[in-house]
Amino acid sequence: MKIQKIHWKETIPIRQQVLWPNEPPEFCHVEGDTEAYHYGAFVNEKLVSVGSVFPEGRSARLRKFATITEYQGKGIGSKLLTEVISAAKKNGISHLWCDARESALNFYSRSGMKPEGNTFLKATIPHCRLSINLR
Repeated sequence: MKIQKIHWKETIPIRQQVLWPNEPPEFCHVEGDTEAYHYGAFVNEKLVSVGSVFPEGRSARLRKFATITEYQGKGIGSKLLTEVISAAKKNGISHLWCDARESALNFYSRSGMKPEGNTFLKATIPHCRLSINLR
């Protein structure tokens, strides 16, 4: 497996397939994509997991983290998240946060991210805000 920075356009097919399979590709492009940092995990040269970091001063938001279904549960997403957290820290980010789907809370918690506040809905999907202090 190889993890590296990628272009935001490379994230779109996986975002669509995993997060919004019923939406067109254009729906999967979010404001700020062109300025954010995007990371991908490759298995045998195939991009299988993506995550994007949107800096906001010394804080940054992790968004659109997704792993192709058949590659989930193999540690790929965990390794990518570890690398994303490490890169954020190296880039001077002191606080990383995300709005995670409730179904992914255990995944993010294993990397040291802690819940903040109550569960809320985005569209019809339950989410929770999680964060990690990188100082």
